[in-house]
Amino acid sequence: MRTYVFLLLAACGNNSPADPTGDGHQPPGDGTGSSTSGPNGNPDGSCAAGIPARGTPADVSHPTTVVGTGTAASCTSSALASAIATAGVITFDCGSAPVTIAVTASLEAPIGKDLVLDGGNKVTLDGGDAVSILRYEGTNFQASETKITLQHIAFAHGKIAGSEPIPTAPAPCSQGFNAGDGGAVFVRDANLTVIDALFTDNTAAPLGPDVGGGAIRMIGSKHGVMIVGSTFRNNQASNGAAVGCLFSELDVYNSLVESNTATGHDANNDDATMCSVMNNGQHEIGSGGNGGSLYSDGASTATNPVNVVLCGDKITGNAAGTNAFGGGLFFTSNNYGGDLTIADTVMTDNTGGHWTNAQTGSVMNAGTAVGTNAHSITITNSTLQGL
Repeated sequence: MRTYVFLLLAACGNNSPADPTGDGHQPPGDGTGSSTSGPNGNPDGSCAAGIPARGTPADVSHPTTVVGTGTAASCTSSALASAIATAGVITFDCGSAPVTIAVTASLEAPIGKDLVLDGGNKVTLDGGDAVSILRYEGTNFQASETKITLQHIAFAHGKIAGSEPIPTAPAPCSQGFNAGDGGAVFVRDANLTVIDALFTDNTAAPLGPDVGGGAIRMIGSKHGVMIVGSTFRNNQASNGAAVGCLFSELDVYNSLVESNTATGHDANNDDATMCSVMNNGQHEIGSGGNGGSLYSDGASTATNPVNVVLCGDKITGNAAGTNAFGGGLFFTSNNYGGDLTIADTVMTDNTGGHWTNAQTGSVMNAGTAVGTNAHSITITNSTLQGL
């Protein structure tokens, strides 16, 4: 059974994020952007401490495969699928203008092979509101050192429908689906780095207590996901409308996360007094809605930390579901082991339902950020607004 301990963060700090350091190097995401919509990342500030080495763009000067032969017409979905099947370093030669590649079947990354996908700030992969765009479905859990890097590229209109319907039962028993994760990108047991990327209008399963990741879903990653200088806009899922992590570190730098919506409701819990029907080995109640933008869940250990780091980000206008938690951030560390660090970050105008304490009847707002069972919480030079 899950026990939730909620911490409401409101107006912690009066300073706006620090300006760029002036060291002569542009932070990722302040360049040309991954599409014609403009630059990616937080337009109003950056992480004063800088970006870890892992967040440096991969060298693509000697690609394994180049998709296209200089024209937009040569950059086909089938050519891209063939390149993904080979893995390695993939670049594009689609002409001088931005190009959109219609992805009509999910691109399946091969297990155990490193992959770099670099769009050169010109390529958008579009799922046509029909398919999840890129998937890596490892068979292990928090074990692989495999690296996937997505940089200078856009993912739009990826979609995965809900599957594995939850057994029919009256509310408050859970409704919806047990599967349907990762509208644009799904990664299990690999380590993901996202640099200067745009994720827009991607959708995962709309209802269910555990499904999520409208743009990105990470499950059982040894080193988690690092996101740098990227933008997430108008993505939807039952939980974690932009990014949903389960047993995976979540580190986000210099990024903009705005106008994403968690579409589930009533959160989730295990309560046999309220539901007699079993689902996922539990008497599960609630149908999601946690994390209008970012979501992290799972136990943290010394060898497999499940922490959340936000630095230099702007997280605004996101919405959690009705009676659910965390319009801006939902973070629950199941074993009280995970650390939450927020620096140089603005979280404003996020909304997030409420929680009614069954013992006291009091209503607690959890609109901006929920630090649940965290080992430690550190907040510096940030503005967090609880609504």
